[in-house]
Amino acid sequence: MAAEQVSTRERGITEPGGGAAGLTRGDLVTDQEVRWCPGCGDYAILAAVQSVLPELGIPRERFVFMSGIGCSSRFPYYMNTYGVHGIHGRAPAIATGIATTRPDLNVWVITGDGDGLSIGGNHLIHALRRNVNLTILLFNNQIYGLTKGQYSPTSERGKVTKSTPFGSLEQPFNPVSLALAAEATFVARTIDVDRKHLPEVLRRAAAHRGASFVEIYQNCNIFNDGAFLALTSKEGRSANRIYLEHGKPIRFGPGGSKGVRATGLAKLEIVDVDEVGEEALLVHDEHRDDPGLAFALSRLSDGPTSPTPLGVFRDVQRPVYGEAMEEQLRDAAARQGPGDLEALLNSGDTWVVD
Repeated sequence: MAAEQVSTRERGITEPGGGAAGLTRGDLVTDQEVRWCPGCGDYAILAAVQSVLPELGIPRERFVFMSGIGCSSRFPYYMNTYGVHGIHGRAPAIATGIATTRPDLNVWVITGDGDGLSIGGNHLIHALRRNVNLTILLFNNQIYGLTKGQYSPTSERGKVTKSTPFGSLEQPFNPVSLALAAEATFVARTIDVDRKHLPEVLRRAAAHRGASFVEIYQNCNIFNDGAFLALTSKEGRSANRIYLEHGKPIRFGPGGSKGVRATGLAKLEIVDVDEVGEEALLVHDEHRDDPGLAFALSRLSDGPTSPTPLGVFRDVQRPVYGEAMEEQLRDAAARQGPGDLEALLNSGDTWVVD
């Protein structure tokens, strides 16, 4: 069925906040034993997703969770919905097929910094640039947890691990910067332990039509414990979390004493509000079509060890890949008539090898 032909009722979607009839978090919990390490940040993310989904007004049978390989990729086992535990890095590719052929489904991709940014890097960026209707959650713990503690594509330079005993020599990926460079239409970042912010970002991502990308800082308490202490400790929460709010000057720190302003060199810098005045601060515009400022915000910190922006960096509209494909097929059928599969299969050789 063409995407435009799928009505709100056929999608199983009610008005925002209406909720699917009788659907609760308990309906989404499976009988599978959750096999993450005690204290893993994945538990908090699972609980947040299970609490948010009933609010979307979508029947359980319309959800599909797709994953690759890694600790995060066990996620579909713990969701009482349709789901596929795929192969390493290929979750966005398989999910693209599901989302384009079944626009009535609500498709989520669960991946990690290893699965999504190493072997799955190309699949991820192409799903984003195509604007496939997917909600992609990337759990970033800056380590390979499932294979017992090797460095990952987001591990910081100098990281000492089992696979880098003298320290990593590689420049890490910034997942938000990568998503913005791939022209993703919705890009956000949040933290596993932020029980208010995480569900809010998930709601926004789920509501977006097109490719939604959410980086979630997720603590691995076994192989990379404390990687995000600059943002999660009592002192760090106050000093280093920069919450982005659309239409508001970017302020943070105790009493909003710090802010972000743009310089004349197309760069952003952190300033004291008392020194420059609020009128000098950058006003966040998540709907700005040009991703340049959002990209600059993503580069404000080298990593989660200093003041770091959290929230929605970009939220814009662009044609959705599956809908555009259906429109193209309908136009072709209108010009050339319906296809004949049997005639095609019996049309003879399609090529000749001398």
